[in-house]
Amino acid sequence: MAHTIKPASRVASQRKDVWSIVNEAAAASEKPVINLGQGFFGYNPPEFVVNAAKEAVERVECNQYSPTQGRLRLRQALSDAYSPFFGRTLNPADEIVITTGANEGMLSAFMGFIEPGDEVIVMEPYFDQYISNIEMAGGKVVYVSLHPPEKGDTETCPASEWTLDLKTLEDKITKKTRMIVINTPHNPIGKVFSKEELQGIGDLCVKNNIIILSDEVYDRLYYTPFTRIATLSPEIEDLTITVGSAGKNFYCTGWRVGWLIGKPHLIKYAGAAHTRICFSSVSPLQEAVAIGLEQADKEGFWEQSKKDMKAKMERFNQVWDELGLPYTEPDGGYFVLVNLSKVKIPEGMVFPESVSGRARDFQLCWFLIKELGVAAIPPTEFYTPEHEKEAENYLRFAVCKNDDILDAAKERLRGLKKYM
Repeated sequence: MAHTIKPASRVASQRKDVWSIVNEAAAASEKPVINLGQGFFGYNPPEFVVNAAKEAVERVECNQYSPTQGRLRLRQALSDAYSPFFGRTLNPADEIVITTGANEGMLSAFMGFIEPGDEVIVMEPYFDQYISNIEMAGGKVVYVSLHPPEKGDTETCPASEWTLDLKTLEDKITKKTRMIVINTPHNPIGKVFSKEELQGIGDLCVKNNIIILSDEVYDRLYYTPFTRIATLSPEIEDLTITVGSAGKNFYCTGWRVGWLIGKPHLIKYAGAAHTRICFSSVSPLQEAVAIGLEQADKEGFWEQSKKDMKAKMERFNQVWDELGLPYTEPDGGYFVLVNLSKVKIPEGMVFPESVSGRARDFQLCWFLIKELGVAAIPPTEFYTPEHEKEAENYLRFAVCKNDDILDAAKERLRGLKKYM
């Protein structure tokens, strides 16, 4: 009788998600697959952070509940680390809340402010969890596109050439618009929004009293000047909740430690939702992240991390230059979008139903796994069907892996030459 029980509409979607499709293809592959699809790291956090975690689990107080707002040591460490960027002292008591990963932090922000029927503007391509989180809160997603470079099919272009039309954004705003989501550095594009772009978005939000959820989880990995939208004016800061991630900062995506930063009138309600969603977050790992933040500068970690990731990006992208395949050169983060319009999928290749009915990039993804043993992510998963044509020739690759893995992937990808 279990099959007669009806699920809630918010979780009832039966379409197979991209992660399941990629894993299914990898399981069916005749050779071990090199996974450059999901953005998990192929190496451990820095030693000083790992040691902090080992020490924390030996302490009684670190193995018990933390305050729902997060351990004071971590909130203070975040205040010390981020106050210089914000140009003022962040109050750890009421302007920072620790969440169970950045994703739960964003869900808390939506749950804290979105009523059924409220509209939330999201830019395509988007991190897929935005959509389900907004819908979980009863919100309606309104989409606006970041358009790829006109020459993207034939030339390598900087991520900055993916553009947002501010007039189109303004036209999407209605009386029901409650929030807008920004992601910079952007996943999957690698775009770092310019100060001018952010000012334009911020001005629209001030004019229309719209909350800004600024997803800045890749904020320590930028290769061009990086601006935080909350720092542009007091009026914009009053509307901005900034999202951060220890997982991205310290190579520990499985720790699930994130945070929200904002003025008290914003953090109060996002924090209240967080309390009801999971009460509190993992105590020993909060302590380890606090120590990591305290020690990162003296370890020279931030600059070294940025340098290392930039080197991985350049190392991996050499293969596209060799093959003459254009890509979007990232300004931040650790993903690269590669345009494979020159690659011809063999005629007669059989795809499962979950792939054959999707855009060309899903078929490219399946083909790449089956023929070359390299997994990537089809970015049309991050688009509505109406706009997926803009990205159907791209695939997203994650470079946050060991160099020997990147080199092995490059060797396999050279096999694309016979399909061009």
